Amino acid sequence: MYNNIMAAGNGEYLRKCIFEGPYKLTSVVIEVVAATVNSPEVPQHDEAETVHNMSAENKLYFQAEKEAIFLLLTGIGDEIYSTVDACNTANEM
Repeated sequence: MYNNIMAAGNGEYLRKCIFEGPYKLTSVVIEVVAATVNSPEVPQHDEAETVHNMSAENKLYFQAEKEAIFLLLTGIGDEIYSTVDACNTANEM
């Protein structure tokens, strides 16, 4: 299913990575988890965002950066490859 979503919205996220820059990880608010018999209550807190806890839309944008870089590097000539390969993001390229 994830691959189908990626294919459907791929062009939009590729353009966004190239023109606006890569997705920047932020923080995620973890909501309160009520106490149970076996565990204490977990209070609301912020947690660093990772690929494992980000939203599906943010994950698509994050993954599109890798694909944009790959497409740019495979579509250029050998004479400028080393210059472009030194860039860290598709936006820099």
